[in-house]
Amino acid sequence: MSLLPYALARPLLFKMDPEAAHELTLDAIARLQRSPLTCLYGEPRVHDPCTVAGLQFPNRIGLAAGLDKNARCIDGLSAMGFGFVEVGTVTPKAQGGNPKPRMFRLPKANALINRLGFNNEGLDAFVSNVQRARFRQQAGVSPMLLGLNIGKNASTPIERATDDYLTCLDGVYPHADYVTVNISSPNTQNLRSLQSDAALDALLGAVAERRELLAQRHGKRIPVFVKIAPDLDDAQIEVIAATLMRYGADAQGQATNALGVIATNTTLSREAVAGLPHAQEAGGLSGGPVLQASNRVIRQLRACLGKSFPIIGVGGVLSAEDAVSKLESGAQLVQIYTGLIYKGPSLVWEAARALQAHAKKA
Repeated sequence: MSLLPYALARPLLFKMDPEAAHELTLDAIARLQRSPLTCLYGEPRVHDPCTVAGLQFPNRIGLAAGLDKNARCIDGLSAMGFGFVEVGTVTPKAQGGNPKPRMFRLPKANALINRLGFNNEGLDAFVSNVQRARFRQQAGVSPMLLGLNIGKNASTPIERATDDYLTCLDGVYPHADYVTVNISSPNTQNLRSLQSDAALDALLGAVAERRELLAQRHGKRIPVFVKIAPDLDDAQIEVIAATLMRYGADAQGQATNALGVIATNTTLSREAVAGLPHAQEAGGLSGGPVLQASNRVIRQLRACLGKSFPIIGVGGVLSAEDAVSKLESGAQLVQIYTGLIYKGPSLVWEAARALQAHAKKA
């Protein structure tokens, strides 16, 4: 277990501006990673191997994209005991994101609102950081898996979004265990329109074609996950599921391990936090209030996609019980983000143990 209890650090961090605290924490992890001082925050990795999308995950708990946008802290995050870590979202060109302030805490709801807007240093810097990571070289340890999350630049017209995704796919493919296509952030104008029938079909068709070329070039075929929003109605979910099946299932409806889905991103709804300070700030709401909305999407996806299609559940996980609810809803793997900010690295171990126990009973 970590030598520095998060309960001591959290009050100091929560006195700071949320984005400043975020950057301070990442800077500290970046400095301490690959050194014995990772024991200050490290947690043991629960051994709970499982196969999803043709990949062998050392356990079922992962980190969602958005925490480490520039892939600076992969080795440090690995020390927290995750079975997999997803970094990004990266865009082809560096961009500053939306004006500050753009991140807000809602402590009474264990929630955050952010409108960061894919702020990142660009594809070249991202890939360089990924290449510096050493987590796969740890002797005698089953390494975590690495997901690389890709998006479009804010300045790219939505009609040309596919170009940005393909540019990023080309750049990250050799270094990823899986790639996530992020079409659900609420903080890039019109991005969520890519979840519609024709737009999603065109995007996935282009991604599938490019991936075949990359698989031949690099001698490996890696799965692609699509990250969707919680603010979808039943009809929209059915349309997305049908499109996913066209590209990720065979003629008998069995998953091919080529494609998966991550459910869900942040929500635009404020119903669960009405009246709280900062509740009306623009941006995506994450944390506790998203749990049930995310689980609803997961349940419907599982009903539409069948039992074998890869689903990663994310949204509102602040306890071991919350993590288990994702599996009960139909996910095979679980990611956290806001829960890590509110509960600290011990949540990784607690959730991984609970998921291990639940899987043994299933």
